[in-house]
Amino acid sequence: MHSTAHRTHPASKGAHAGKPAHEQSRSLKIGVISDTHDYFDPKIRAIFEGVDHILHAGDVGLPWILLELENIAPVTAVLGNTDTGLPYKETEIVQLAGRKFLLHHIVDIHNPSETLQRRIIRDKPDVVVFGHSHKPFNQMIGSVLYFNPGYAGKERFGHPRSVAIFHCNQTEVRPEFRDL
Repeated sequence: MHSTAHRTHPASKGAHAGKPAHEQSRSLKIGVISDTHDYFDPKIRAIFEGVDHILHAGDVGLPWILLELENIAPVTAVLGNTDTGLPYKETEIVQLAGRKFLLHHIVDIHNPSETLQRRIIRDKPDVVVFGHSHKPFNQMIGSVLYFNPGYAGKERFGHPRSVAIFHCNQTEVRPEFRDL
C-alpha cells in the first residue's frame, strides 16, 4: 500500500482524473498531520472533515492509521524515523491547488542535510512539510514555507498536540493550527 496524490477517496473517485491542470488548481483544504505514533485521535475525523487531501509527515506507526485517514480524503505520507517496514518513501512531492509540497520527516531548518538541500533546489517546492520535533513550526525562509503541524500522537510529557489545515490556492497557502 502506497498512498500518493494519485490515490482517490472513494467518495470522490476520479475527482481530478483526466482534468486539465487549470481545473486541478482550484482552492483546496489540505489536512496536515505528523507523528501519530500508532494513535488516531478521534477528534481528527471532525477536524479534517471536508479536506480535499491529507499530508502525513511521518512517524505514522501502524498502517491502519493511514487507512483511517484515507477514509477522510486521499493521503500522501512519508516515512518517519520510527516507521520501519512501511512501504513509503523518505521524501514525496505532491502538487495541489497549483502549489508544490515537499514532505520529509526530519528537517533541520538551520542545517538541512545535503540530500534535502539538493532536493529543495531541484524541485523548488512552495512548502516543505515536516515533523519529528513534535513542535508546531510555520516560517517563510526565502520563498519557501517551512511547516510542521505539531504532534498528533497520544498525550505525553505535557506536550501540546496539534494538526493543521492549509487553505490554499494559486496565490496563497494559509495555515490554520488546530489543537487536539
